[in-house]
Amino acid sequence: MTNMQPGSDGTYSLRDFISQTAERDQPGEVFELESSKMLEVKVNGRIWSKLGAMVAYKGQLAFKREGTLEGGLMKALKRAVTQEMSPLAKIEGRGVAYLADQGKEIQILRLAGDSLNVNGNDLLAFEDSVQYDITMMRRMAGMAAGGLFSVRVQGHGLVAILSHGKPLTLRVTPHEPIFTDPNATIAWSGNLQPQLSMDTSFKSMLGRGGGETYQMVFQGDGFVVVQPYEEFDAGMLGGDSHSSGGIGRSLGDLFD
Repeated sequence: MTNMQPGSDGTYSLRDFISQTAERDQPGEVFELESSKMLEVKVNGRIWSKLGAMVAYKGQLAFKREGTLEGGLMKALKRAVTQEMSPLAKIEGRGVAYLADQGKEIQILRLAGDSLNVNGNDLLAFEDSVQYDITMMRRMAGMAAGGLFSVRVQGHGLVAILSHGKPLTLRVTPHEPIFTDPNATIAWSGNLQPQLSMDTSFKSMLGRGGGETYQMVFQGDGFVVVQPYEEFDAGMLGGDSHSSGGIGRSLGDLFD
């Protein structure tokens, strides 16, 4: 198919517009990128998504907010503590749903027994075959109210994550730790347990005044994924004073 070409006045014919923006079908895949910012999900049973991410759907689908006691008492307690975690929704039935979130880029990963930690605000959707849990970092002395929270996904199935712009994956080795801004950190390998470190000199580099500035420190053997954007409105530091791909890529492909 040829690319849609505008007329001399910069407009397109309605026929060309419909042809170029129509959905593209790839049979067999549960998750399909209609564009870099729009995810098509073929539902036949149940899929989990970020609450409020649905922009359109067809078929017999029901959307239900994740229950307070969904997954047991421990998860309920963690939700009560985190507060800023993005709630999840169950999409159940048979049909097709289209998901997006604030124009963010979407990456689809295929877990094959792997585990991945994702900032709760950057987890768009995952298959029902994938297990999930809320993970929390211990609050450090002097830290503002709240803490660092993420969703740990593991098992087998597809997971869709979000990023402002194209993400960058950095390799973490025992001899070379990686330091990141929590508000730009979207995911990291499941075996890593990042620590929070306060560095007042780092604050001046970010061009923001007031309050403490924290870095995430990743040590060990794994990877961390960052985005070219600092997300203060729904960052990972809950209560902080600053708050205001290809289909089915394996985790190993992140290093390619």
